[in-house]
Amino acid sequence: MLYLILKFSISAAVVVAVSEIARRSSVFGALVASLPLTSLLAFVWLYRDTGDTAQIAALSGSIFWLVLPSLLLFVLLPVLLRAGLGFWLALLLSCVATAAAYGLMTLVLRRVGVVL
Repeated sequence: MLYLILKFSISAAVVVAVSEIARRSSVFGALVASLPLTSLLAFVWLYRDTGDTAQIAALSGSIFWLVLPSLLLFVLLPVLLRAGLGFWLALLLSCVATAAAYGLMTLVLRRVGVVL
């Protein structure tokens, strides 16, 4: 249980740190947020929990393919905000579009033989 609390605390600290850094500097916050910190933490936790490098390799490959549709969020959100939509509506629409892009990407990958 203590290990789970430690994992949660470290992972949460990363998110809090990014938001605090972004409050002071959007560029530096973006730099830190763009680092694959979540993926690195997942690799470390998964390796620590299982020691299975094949599982980590599979996770890494899947992350690669799913990063591509996630980029839609970062393109669409500022476009919608600059178009005058409120934050919550723009965020919702961006998330829905990103979810659709994930679905489309998994279909395309399945058709070309990539197994996630």
